[in-house]
Amino acid sequence: MNATAVADFFQFFRSYLSNPWQVSAIAPSGQSLARLMTQEIMPGTGPVIELGPGTGIFTKALLRRGVAERDLLLIEYGSDFVRLLQERFPRARVLWMDARQLAQYEPFVAPASAAVSGLPLLSMSPRKVIAILTGVFRHMQEGSTLYQFTYGPRCPVPRPILDRLGLKASLVGRTALNLPPASVYRIRRRPRLRGGGDVDEQARDVTSWRSLRAPK
Repeated sequence: MNATAVADFFQFFRSYLSNPWQVSAIAPSGQSLARLMTQEIMPGTGPVIELGPGTGIFTKALLRRGVAERDLLLIEYGSDFVRLLQERFPRARVLWMDARQLAQYEPFVAPASAAVSGLPLLSMSPRKVIAILTGVFRHMQEGSTLYQFTYGPRCPVPRPILDRLGLKASLVGRTALNLPPASVYRIRRRPRLRGGGDVDEQARDVTSWRSLRAPK
């Protein structure tokens, strides 16, 4: 572990001790998780929103994937992390704000092509999760993806919230090399059909109609 990594660990750990519900991890994410989080983001993708970048582990991975630093919007609530991010990524736009306020902000001239989230959604209220997801997808292109990791056994966004917002989630992969082991999910808008409604909604409607019409 190099000097920067050691310094990041202690800063992260201090932040965890001062506000465990906000940070929700004792150490920064590892390189294995960073690669998994960014492996589907292609060179030249931009703009990209990152929620809760912390010490910038995922940010560095995005740069290695070919995303231009000027195309990064970093949303961070921890003041110590904000200063660190501004020093490390001077060409990125770093905002000191709560991610649930994103819906009220106009960050880009063009909608974002992707988003990466290091936020601890499992420790947040459903209302806050809904506000965060509403905000980030408001600023993303149609067909764009939000990548969210979790230490839990399933997607950190419950199905009722996904249904309410017209979203769907699928597993990207898992890594046992992170501390603790983690999974990454891709979250996207459900495809829309003509006449309104999404594919899953109409499929449920058809299933319900068939059950009502089934002979005794």
